Amino acid sequence: MCGRFTQIQSRDDYLEFLAEEVGKDIAYDPEPIGRYNVAPGTKVLLLNNRDDTLHLDPVVWSYAPGWWDKAPLINARVETAATSRMFKPLWNHCRAIVFADGWFEWKKEGDKKQPYYIYRKDRKPLYFAAIGKQPFDAGDDAEGFLIVTAAAGKGLVDIHDRRPLVFTPSAALTWMDPETTGVQASELAHHVAVSTDEFIWHPVTRSVGNVKNQSPELIRNICY
Repeated sequence: MCGRFTQIQSRDDYLEFLAEEVGKDIAYDPEPIGRYNVAPGTKVLLLNNRDDTLHLDPVVWSYAPGWWDKAPLINARVETAATSRMFKPLWNHCRAIVFADGWFEWKKEGDKKQPYYIYRKDRKPLYFAAIGKQPFDAGDDAEGFLIVTAAAGKGLVDIHDRRPLVFTPSAALTWMDPETTGVQASELAHHVAVSTDEFIWHPVTRSVGNVKNQSPELIRNICY
């Protein structure tokens, strides 16, 4: 699953790596976002395509439609999201991207759970696949969004059996394109996502378990 992640750099940094032309209609903002412990239930900058223009909107990370009588959901499994009653409309028409640098997972070690920070080997930005309730600029009345997850695979499965679905920059743009069909989105999700081989991880302080904590110390490798 994905229950915490970081959104540290400025939005300009994420947009620049995505593609030079995509940020031309988004206001320039070089200030680092500086969120070292992004938690569910908080508003997160969500990149989405409306009317053939990319927008960044603060959207709540959780999803619970009016008929849902359980706790809000934060993740959708790539294996079932495209066909489920709850997520199929979102998959087909309401896709977006979440900027990130890495994410946290907890592994049971002895009688305690040790958090790990997971990120790309080359330290490049991550583009998480997301689905949600449009319009994403609806403010507090919006039902929010979910991060799409996939099986972890290989060494990463030793930390957790699920991981966010991460796209390359070009795949991220295609994922958000309203002209991309649900079937095409599934092809992207299953065949173009960034491989598990591209990620590394290290143990971090248990202080990340407290959502109030926000500092660079949360991603520091505690083995050094």
